[in-house]
Amino acid sequence: MKSIFSKFILAPAVLAAAALTASSAFASTTVKVPFSFTADGKICPAGEYTVQHEANEGFVTLRHKGSSERFTYVVGPGAPDPNDTKVALNFDHLGDAHILQSIQYGSVMTSRLDKKSLHDAERESMRLSGGR
Repeated sequence: MKSIFSKFILAPAVLAAAALTASSAFASTTVKVPFSFTADGKICPAGEYTVQHEANEGFVTLRHKGSSERFTYVVGPGAPDPNDTKVALNFDHLGDAHILQSIQYGSVMTSRLDKKSLHDAERESMRLSGGR
C-alpha cells in the first residue's frame, strides 16, 4: 500500500517538473501589429501574433493568432544586454508597405530578414527614376 501511495505522489511531481522544463524551453509572447506587413514574400494581416522562442533549438517562430501560417527563423546573439527581456518585431517602411526586418526575443535576434525585398525595392526604384 505504501509503494502505491508513493507512486501517486511521485508521478504528479515528475509531470510538473517535465512541464516546467518544457515551458522554459519554449517561451512565447503576444505582439499586436496594427498594420499588414510582408514576411518571406507573403502578406500578413494586422492583428495579434505569437512570437515563440525555442531556446534549445535557436529558433523563433512567428504565428498569426487564428491562422495556421507560421514563419520560423534562426536567432543568434543580438542585443548588447544579455539580460534584455524585450520582444520586438522590427519593420522597414517602403512606400505604403511594411516589411518584416527582424525579430528580437530578449537577448537574441534574427539576422536581417528583408534583404531581398529591400534589394528588389531599390532596383524597382532605380527603374522608375532612371527611365526615359
